[in-house]
Amino acid sequence: MDRLGLLQGIGRISVFVSLLLAFFLLTVKTENKLANRLFAWFFIFSAIDLSGFFIDVGTRNELNLEIFRSTACLFGMPLFYLFVLAVCYSDFKLKWKHVVHLLPFILVNLVFIPRIYLSTHIDKDTFVATLNQMPEIYLIQILIELQYIFYIVSVFLILKKYREIYLENYADSSTATYKWLFQITCVFLLAHSIVALKNILRYSGFREIFLWTNVLVGAVALLITCWFIMKALNHPELFRGVNSKLQLTKDILPEVEEKTESKDVQVDAISSQISKLKQYMAEKEPFLDPSLTIQELANQIDIPVRELSVLINHHMDQHFFDFVNEYRIQKAMGILKDQSRSQLTVLEILYEVGFNSKSSFNTSFKKYTKLTPTSYRNA
Repeated sequence: MDRLGLLQGIGRISVFVSLLLAFFLLTVKTENKLANRLFAWFFIFSAIDLSGFFIDVGTRNELNLEIFRSTACLFGMPLFYLFVLAVCYSDFKLKWKHVVHLLPFILVNLVFIPRIYLSTHIDKDTFVATLNQMPEIYLIQILIELQYIFYIVSVFLILKKYREIYLENYADSSTATYKWLFQITCVFLLAHSIVALKNILRYSGFREIFLWTNVLVGAVALLITCWFIMKALNHPELFRGVNSKLQLTKDILPEVEEKTESKDVQVDAISSQISKLKQYMAEKEPFLDPSLTIQELANQIDIPVRELSVLINHHMDQHFFDFVNEYRIQKAMGILKDQSRSQLTVLEILYEVGFNSKSSFNTSFKKYTKLTPTSYRNA
């Protein structure tokens, strides 16, 4: 099979798999339907983009349609950006202001109208020979790269803030959402680096390398889509998001401190609240609830949630996530040392103390004791 045939074969399979994944995302039952729909449309537009590997253009008018189709790639990163927002924030909704993400697609097609879409008097072969040297084509290449940089940086910033909010406000030991989205973003970054290299080779004299790079791009796209399908089948639900109205401690700290009358009063109040909090945690053991949040704990001990967040994350210098897990680990250590409960397995213990996954329990236990649960029990 020659390069062209190989590329067309990979392209057809990639399009089929992308559309299959989109269909799965649109039909699977999940609480976060918006995120699934956005991700499905991302793969639909990816399929449209990949279809360029095997579309044959016969006439000048068909070439115009092919150029218009190629601009659909400008929908990819905005859809991925909105998908990340929808997964990270449980209260995220699409609004009219999000129409601004369509501007690059509209701008490019407006620029293409005079000399590309309306130049039908030029025959196809002549037009194709000069197409790559036209300023409009350089424009879309530059715009795609600038758009990609803007959105990939924005996604990493969203994930950073999401992780910080999660650690400060939730005690659930599962960080699957963050890991999943971070993996996806890194994979996209790697894939786009290959695409950017391919586009550079387009304007170089290395035509053979350029052709094989096209094959590589198609193969990478197929592998990534298959990887997504495996992930989607293993995790049909989209993971738990945080409330976008939650603030980081560093943002609410100045406001809380302004309400305090003096330094001495502040120190006494903080000491009193810390004592009250530690006593409640030791006696009532709210950490046994795997889904405990800082809002729920604040309601239980009758402290405003903003003050409790500052108390734990700033004055006690711990994330809420680590603060709660420390009590869980201490409880687990007591069970592991108790000879009368030696029949309990590590899995039974981790569920009893409030964890919901073995990997999270082992990581937290080793971080706190420098030993694995089994090693600690044996010692």
